[in-house]
Amino acid sequence: MCTMTPATLLAISFLAGTAVAWDPVAGDWSKSEPTDVRVMTWNVQDGICSSNDKLDNIGDWNAIVRIVAAMRPDVLILQECGDNSGNGTGSGLDTVTTLQTVMDLFFNGGTDPFLGGTVTSYVKAFTPDFDMPYVFVSGSSDGFNRNIIVSRYPFADINGGGATLNDFILGADAYQSGGTGGIRGFMWAEIDLPDEIYAGDLVVGNVHLKAGSTSSDFAERLEASQNAAYFIDYYYNGAGTGVSDPNGRVFLPTTGSVLDDNTPVVWGGDFNQQPGGTGPVEWMTRAQFLGGTDGTDRDRTDSSRDNAVQPVSGETSTQGSSSKLDYLCWQDSIAESRRTFIFRSIGSGMSLANLPYPVNGFPGNALAASGLASDHRPVLADFILPLADQTCPADLAAPFGTLNIFDIQAYIGLYNAQDPAADLAAPFGSFNIFDIQAFIGLYNQGCP
Repeated sequence: MCTMTPATLLAISFLAGTAVAWDPVAGDWSKSEPTDVRVMTWNVQDGICSSNDKLDNIGDWNAIVRIVAAMRPDVLILQECGDNSGNGTGSGLDTVTTLQTVMDLFFNGGTDPFLGGTVTSYVKAFTPDFDMPYVFVSGSSDGFNRNIIVSRYPFADINGGGATLNDFILGADAYQSGGTGGIRGFMWAEIDLPDEIYAGDLVVGNVHLKAGSTSSDFAERLEASQNAAYFIDYYYNGAGTGVSDPNGRVFLPTTGSVLDDNTPVVWGGDFNQQPGGTGPVEWMTRAQFLGGTDGTDRDRTDSSRDNAVQPVSGETSTQGSSSKLDYLCWQDSIAESRRTFIFRSIGSGMSLANLPYPVNGFPGNALAASGLASDHRPVLADFILPLADQTCPADLAAPFGTLNIFDIQAYIGLYNAQDPAADLAAPFGSFNIFDIQAFIGLYNQGCP
């Protein structure tokens, strides 16, 4: 990316056109609004691990990299990471430290310390202006794989209980019998959103519940889901009391406070949801009573879950031909979903014209990228969050209340630093002429 000067800003204002966003039929899967927060959940079926080759070839690593680069999420939650044996390229489970290195290679490339040689497939190789520098690898595992949360924005302790959490521990209360978030833990990250854009922040949860169809498998999923519902309601919401953990049954974290009214909780992952009945997604959104007063939304109504569809093919399955195992859930009294969708590179009606860059350049048959990447498909949601007071959004520097050269210089500084606050226009997640044109438009509007 080139740096910008005030003279450059003035010159290109006469050259900029209109950006296009969210037109999957035309291959544009980007956000339609810059302030939307895109969350993406994906079970990557072991493809992110230290022993995998990290080359721009016909392989799962390259397919995963290209799909993430194309989707440009603001928050990415991953399941089934670090299992070298499962990937068939090595043995054992990667440590937290090893997976942190793997994720750095995934985004930034470099020399592969595990296999030697140079990494040739990494996110910034295809989208150099897109970055997700904040990585939280869970310390909880089932002995085979780990979960990961990645963010464009920093992790921060926003409620006094810590910025990140591998898992919670509960004592029995209400509808839950105590315990944790399941076999692989239920990880949480508190994310500090830019104050100049958003009125609040964001809490994100990530879980991979136990697979299987036996009664004991179902019971384990049910217990973990009940525990998660309780944790969200009582720890983050205060169960309507205004006080975190009012019954004193949250043993870990040991401290905390209720989130502010502009900070929603969003969670998702591979729920291994069983068809029909009351399963994990029902418990985690509505708790014990459908439409009751014990739901996991901030106001104790039922939270929402996605009904994502692949926008070209119309498919709703996230694994196989008919299984919906992967979900995103959110507190809809605070976060509004603009859209939810599934990405799959192949399916009824899909063609190369529908594929976004850089998936459309996947070696060999680009339509096969999703199938090579994983047996699961990612689920994504673009969330509309409460915004900060934007009475004069171009007023970035003192003296406030008037627009002048100092505001222009402040925007140039944000742009040159690739600060998300400068990402004002589609395609979101990158910095280009459309962002500059958007700032010029805001500047020309003046202050009231």
